[in-house]
Amino acid sequence: MNIGIYGLGRFGAFWASALAKKLPVAGYNRSPLSEPPQGVRLVPLDELLCCDAIILCVAISAFRQVVESIAPHLRPGTLVMDTCSVKTYPAAIMERFLPPSVKIVATHPMFGPDSGKNGVAGLPLVFSPIRCDALTSDRWRQLFADMGLHVIDMGCDQHDREAAYSQGVTHFVGRVLDELHLEPTELATLGYQRLMSIVEQTCNDPMQLFYDLQRYNPYAHAMHGKLKHALDSVLSVLEAQDIVEQERK
Repeated sequence: MNIGIYGLGRFGAFWASALAKKLPVAGYNRSPLSEPPQGVRLVPLDELLCCDAIILCVAISAFRQVVESIAPHLRPGTLVMDTCSVKTYPAAIMERFLPPSVKIVATHPMFGPDSGKNGVAGLPLVFSPIRCDALTSDRWRQLFADMGLHVIDMGCDQHDREAAYSQGVTHFVGRVLDELHLEPTELATLGYQRLMSIVEQTCNDPMQLFYDLQRYNPYAHAMHGKLKHALDSVLSVLEAQDIVEQERK
């Protein structure tokens, strides 16, 4: 079995190199690259689309365009996977535009070049077969398990409901903290150091990822409302306490 990676940006290059430790990996990027990721062979698009499995590592906002463009050129029996940080949207796009003869699995590797810089062992990967036989699903689960990944079988809707908070809040808070331009200090507590690490983990990713996480997760809007309400509630408690203190003087 050979794997084709469509999209060799920051995450795609990292994921391609990780998979290349287990199987032959070909890669294609719409913009020319000076050199391929380690262990990956650069190929033209038509050759990539002949691979047994094609993994799409593209921005969520570009996902539909890419799927529509490759759909007419896929061979029957090809497996297509996404790696998007939301799941219901790409799953629906793949089901709608890919031919019935093409197998579909939605995945979310919940890590990147920063969290996986020392290896991917123990890191979580969400696995959601959409249109796929049991043998193929089991083969890929086993491949990911052999890489040391913690494979989580989860439906796309449940993923998005939970990720709106576990991932969406983290990225939102990271961007807010980045706007504060926090600096290292000798007075840094462990809590402060952890806040700084959130900024590092989230703000090294492209801003487009942040936009896409907040726009394409169907549960993100409700999360935004609850986050704002929580902030307003904490501020209102402080304001009420200020009034009490003023009245005592």
